[in-house]
Amino acid sequence: MKGCFVYITASDRDEARRLAYALVESRLAACVNVFDRMTSVYRWEGAVQESDEAVLIAKTREELVPALTEKIQELHSYDCPCVVALPLTGGSDEFLAWIAAETE
Repeated sequence: MKGCFVYITASDRDEARRLAYALVESRLAACVNVFDRMTSVYRWEGAVQESDEAVLIAKTREELVPALTEKIQELHSYDCPCVVALPLTGGSDEFLAWIAAETE
């Protein structure tokens, strides 16, 4: 199994929690960490903007990233949500086995 973390941003803590529950309940992620508040500075529609957001880090299997991404796009309030996968290149065998066991 190739594991990965999926980095996702959301408009606020409530949306992040809703997305996290959807991913875990559907077994697309074994666990999702929610970081309540961070500031993003970004270019959107030709202008530099700033907003407060929440961050999610989903622990999953690489093969589930397309389905996880589709689920986020379906439920997310943004037109273009940030959903990017970062491969896991090592770590605890027990933890990686747990991710595999808790995902579809």
